[in-house]
Amino acid sequence: MSAPLVTVTELSLGWGETVLLEDASFEIERGEIFAVLGASGCGKSTLLRALTGLDPPRHGRVEIAGTGAPTLSVGRPSYGVMFQAGALFGSMTVGENVALALETWTDLPAAAIAAIVRARLRLVGLEGCAHLAPSALSGGMRKRAAIARALALEPPLIFLDEPSSGLDPVSAFELDLLIRTLSEGLGLTVVLVTHELPSIFAIVQRCVFLDRASRSILARGDPRVLRDTCPLPAVHHFFNRTSPGSSP
Repeated sequence: MSAPLVTVTELSLGWGETVLLEDASFEIERGEIFAVLGASGCGKSTLLRALTGLDPPRHGRVEIAGTGAPTLSVGRPSYGVMFQAGALFGSMTVGENVALALETWTDLPAAAIAAIVRARLRLVGLEGCAHLAPSALSGGMRKRAAIARALALEPPLIFLDEPSSGLDPVSAFELDLLIRTLSEGLGLTVVLVTHELPSIFAIVQRCVFLDRASRSILARGDPRVLRDTCPLPAVHHFFNRTSPGSSP
C-alpha cells in the first residue's frame, strides 16, 4: 500500500482557554473521499483550517504527502481549497477567479492559462461561463466554479467546506456526483466538512466524528457502518437524526 496522503499526529486545537480537540491522530489515504463530521461547535471548521495551513495547531502536526506541514505562504500549494459558499472574488469574472492561482504560481503564458481555465470549467460543467460574474451564477454553479478554482494547479488533494450546504436536493445530488466523478476520474483525494447526511452516505468512504464534550475523535470509519452499528449516543443521534433523549 502507498503511504497516506495526509497524516495528522496528536493534534490539539483551540484558542485561549478554549480547547476543541486534544491529541487527535488519523490518516487520509490517497484517492479517497474523507469527511470531518460532528455536531455544531465540535471544531470541524477549526480542524479544516489547521489541515489547510490557515491556522497553526496548539500542539501536534499535520503532514501532506510526507513533505511537512501545509502552508499557504511559502511556495506553490500542493492542494486546493473550496471555501464555504464558494468565496469567489466578486470583482473578477469566473474565468479570472480560476486563473488567479495559475497567474500567481506559474510562469505560463496567457494563452496557456486561458486554455487551462476553459478545461477546468469544462470539467465541472461550466463550459462557456468564464466571462460571467459570480453574481450571475446560481448557488450550485458558484460552488462548481470554486471547485474549478481549487483544481487550477492540478493538485492531488482538495479540501471542500460544506460543498452541498444550502443547495436544493437536485443541485446537491449533482454536486455529489461531480465530486465522486472527479475523485474517481482524476485519482483525487477529497477532504470535506459537511453535515448533509445524503451527501455523507452517497460519497464519503471514511470519516472522523468529532465530539465537543470529550474534545476527541469519538468514532471513525465508514459512515454507513457507524450509522448502523455504533452504540455511542452522540454518533447514533447524528447519523440517524434522532433527539439526544431517544434510545439508539
